[in-house]
Amino acid sequence: MSLKRALVSVSNKEGIVPFVKKLVQEGVEVVSTGGTKRVLEEANVPVTGISEVTGFPEILDGRVKTLHPAIHGGLLAMREKEEHLDQLREHNITPIDLVIVNLYPFKETIAKEGTTFEEAIENIDIGGPGMLRAAAKNHRHVTVVTDPEDYEIVLEEIKETGEVSSKTKQRLAAKVFRHTASYDAMISTYLTKETGELYPESYTVTYEKKQDLRYGENPHQQAAFYKQPLGPESSIANAEQLHGKELSYNNINDADAALSIVKEFNEPAAVAIKHMNPCGVGVGQTIKEAFERAYEADPVSIFGGIIAVNEEVDEDTALQMKEIFLEIIIAPSFSEEAKEILTGKKNLRLLTINLKDTGSEAQRKVTTVHGGALVQEEDVKGFEDAEIKVVTNREPSEEEWKDLKLAWKVVKHVKSNAIVLAKDQKTVGVGAGQMNRVGSAKIALEQAAENAQGSAMGSDAFFPMKDTVEEAGKSGVTAIIQPGGSIRDEESIEKANELGITMVFTGVRHFKH
Repeated sequence: MSLKRALVSVSNKEGIVPFVKKLVQEGVEVVSTGGTKRVLEEANVPVTGISEVTGFPEILDGRVKTLHPAIHGGLLAMREKEEHLDQLREHNITPIDLVIVNLYPFKETIAKEGTTFEEAIENIDIGGPGMLRAAAKNHRHVTVVTDPEDYEIVLEEIKETGEVSSKTKQRLAAKVFRHTASYDAMISTYLTKETGELYPESYTVTYEKKQDLRYGENPHQQAAFYKQPLGPESSIANAEQLHGKELSYNNINDADAALSIVKEFNEPAAVAIKHMNPCGVGVGQTIKEAFERAYEADPVSIFGGIIAVNEEVDEDTALQMKEIFLEIIIAPSFSEEAKEILTGKKNLRLLTINLKDTGSEAQRKVTTVHGGALVQEEDVKGFEDAEIKVVTNREPSEEEWKDLKLAWKVVKHVKSNAIVLAKDQKTVGVGAGQMNRVGSAKIALEQAAENAQGSAMGSDAFFPMKDTVEEAGKSGVTAIIQPGGSIRDEESIEKANELGITMVFTGVRHFKH
């Protein structure tokens, strides 16, 4: 058998004892360190201490134990080179054939509330990554395992052939470098954040695979879903699926869009999404009322849509939802009666998300382009952050203010150019993604039809001309909210005054491309 000596040093001790016991049964000598050595000894596994190999004690509270030529020489020697083997014999170094190492729990440490900077630093592993990288570099001769999920396949190959195949060794080596890169990315992110540097000279991010997907946006595209380590709890990546088919690529994108909008509201709210844009948003005294309004906003487009609500789905609301074909319902919780009703629909996905943990700060959003990436702070500015200014002769009424706020919260999440009409605490028209603003306005007004009369219009960016105000006036819009800032603002203001429309400037643009 080619495997004679294994080095074992793990923070995650899941499955390590039975794994190492089976290695010993196959004739492998085991060298180990500190806590791992104690665990193996307590299980009556024969083990050699690292100090017996190096001839040097562990020092500096365990900071230095494996950083020694007796270890790294045994890992990095190329067995096909006679001069390497001569040097090992000259310095009495035994080759190491198998490395089982995982790292100090840095992620788990910084995830704990109240962790100090000093505690975080002490959980940065130095020797572990060094051993892993050395073994992975020399993977033609050394098998390296960092994930307990791989213990079984290694054992199977050793039992069958007495060694680990080249293909498996290469796959495990690649996994090691992904693991250490991710580990370093979390450390660099933590330290960079501590320094307050927002956009450093290199930007490293890491994600952990949550699941493989059947396909991407289209059936011919492969895809997978990854989650951000230590990302905000109130995210689609941390949702718990209670029922229904597996989520698709498009489901996840739409669910994320629905979640982003429903988080804007403190009062009971319901959001319906199709193709990343809201087709209906409603607020009310109860979730049932909010959902009714979201449905009434566009009873055609909601078919096959994704719904997000910000309070528990009760029996009455579930009965209404059941009558419509929906892909997903997202809520903080479902009552037992609601679950019984909705799980009667075999394919309907039910997701629960903790909406109370919205995160204390804006996340960095990464958008890839061919050959690069754009990184920006996410748009978290709300109505309360805007510098509200009524620029027309007439002030909005109390009801108009309610609808203006609703339109403003929703338009922020509609693809630019974006126009949203709101009336009676629900959206009644949405114009998205047009090449000119008046085009989006016409779509929203056409969709609203008679509901445009007395509605409030929200625009994600300023009006470059008065034509949008003119179209709004023709359809009976009575209030408009927009950022302002055009060199021709006065023309829009004059036209609004002429038509009796009240207009509010916010000073905040909400482009979403």
